[in-house]
Amino acid sequence: MAQTMPQPPPAPEQAARRSFGKGRPVSLFTLGTMRALQDAAALERVLQAALKAGINHIETAPAYGPAEAFLGQALARLAEHDPTARRGLVLTSKLLPGAGLTLAEGLAQLRASLARLGIAQLDNLAVHGLNTSSHLSWALEGAGAQLLEAALAEGLVGQVGFSSHGDRALIEAALASGRFSFCSLHLHLFDPERLPLARQALAAGIGVLAISPADKGGRLYDPPPQLEADCAPFAPLELAYRFLLSAGISSLSLGAAKPEDLVWAARLAHADGPLRPEEGAALARLKAAAKRRLGPESCGQCRSCLPCPSDLPIPALLRLRNLAVGHGMVAFASERYNLIGRAGHWWEALDASACARCGACLPRCPHGLPIPDLLADTHRRLAAAPRRRLWG
Repeated sequence: MAQTMPQPPPAPEQAARRSFGKGRPVSLFTLGTMRALQDAAALERVLQAALKAGINHIETAPAYGPAEAFLGQALARLAEHDPTARRGLVLTSKLLPGAGLTLAEGLAQLRASLARLGIAQLDNLAVHGLNTSSHLSWALEGAGAQLLEAALAEGLVGQVGFSSHGDRALIEAALASGRFSFCSLHLHLFDPERLPLARQALAAGIGVLAISPADKGGRLYDPPPQLEADCAPFAPLELAYRFLLSAGISSLSLGAAKPEDLVWAARLAHADGPLRPEEGAALARLKAAAKRRLGPESCGQCRSCLPCPSDLPIPALLRLRNLAVGHGMVAFASERYNLIGRAGHWWEALDASACARCGACLPRCPHGLPIPDLLADTHRRLAAAPRRRLWG
């Protein structure tokens, strides 16, 4: 099937940069270091490929196993051979929130990260997984607030932000708090629910990083044939990236395991303009194809069905059904579905089998969907042997 294919990477000086909160501008793509962990040499090869693709923003975390240590070794070698390239890099790392984490312990963890990276100051420090109200309280009022303030006051970090897998109300409260200069959110072509929050953040001068639009966004590096046909003449991943970039998102994270994983980042390193007419037309065809296959059973994700008396995340569950039926994304939808209840506060707690068929959602749905029946169908289609999360 004919698709737009990646071209040779542009020279780094041609790569676009976007503002990122109060910090230095960042590339349209961010190299995440959670996958190239075979050894330090593997991460160094990926880092070199990222530099060739014009990437200057590198994201890591203590939770990513040996990533910080491997990255520190690669940065030291880069400083020896190309100090200009090393000085151009913007580094982000993270700390997990925790009610039991004291100020002294938090500062010790941060200094350990700095030591592993071989730096005196981190450009960006994110609270890793601000997913619950207790996490937010920790960051705004408790020991976490003291930690973030001390890190800034002592010059250990340039700015602070957060990543979140939480609900919209929690993210909105975090953005409105004035505490954070950047955020990392799930923003995907096939899950644009948080896009209004991203626009709100950008309008307030808060940097926005899209979490894993290739993997969490639908395993778009390995699309099913039906999705390829829906996106033609564009590759699904290309279209997903352009959708987010055209919306003004500061940077898109890419967890590369090998240099070849960076090919689209290189191809789109300066593709920061609005959607071209042909891209807009492809997105319209994509949406129309899904609606045609789903017919009257398409969930519009309006959330009118909530709250559910059983606390079921109805829109999230039916979104997975939309993807499986509407675009043939069964492998991805099943993978996400079978993580429900197994990932703690990082993902949903209840799957569709918890539906009590109370019918409270039925009169609320503006489209008259038979929601209990669709939830049962979702479970039949997607329930399978669960898979382990990469982290957490």
